[in-house]
Amino acid sequence: RLNAMAARVKVELGGGLELLFQNQRNLDVTVPESDNGNKPTIRHALIYLKEKYVHERPEMFLQGDNVRPGILVLVNDADWELCGGADYELQD
Repeated sequence: RLNAMAARVKVELGGGLELLFQNQRNLDVTVPESDNGNKPTIRHALIYLKEKYVHERPEMFLQGDNVRPGILVLVNDADWELCGGADYELQD
């Protein structure tokens, strides 16, 4: 049973980033609720993706809890900075 605070998201990878994800270009991911029991944020989703899907060279994906320079993050085809950046709460 899916926790009410979890979020189901579709992740599309390209531009070589899929190589870090075992050549998967599309992922359907259920991101669990954040540690404080709220809806997960993009930051939480990025860390979850790194921990669950990136098996080699995770430093090429994230620096700390943010994406490396040169990686473009889009939310519904819009730059994530327009949505609130890493603190944006994910919606199903």
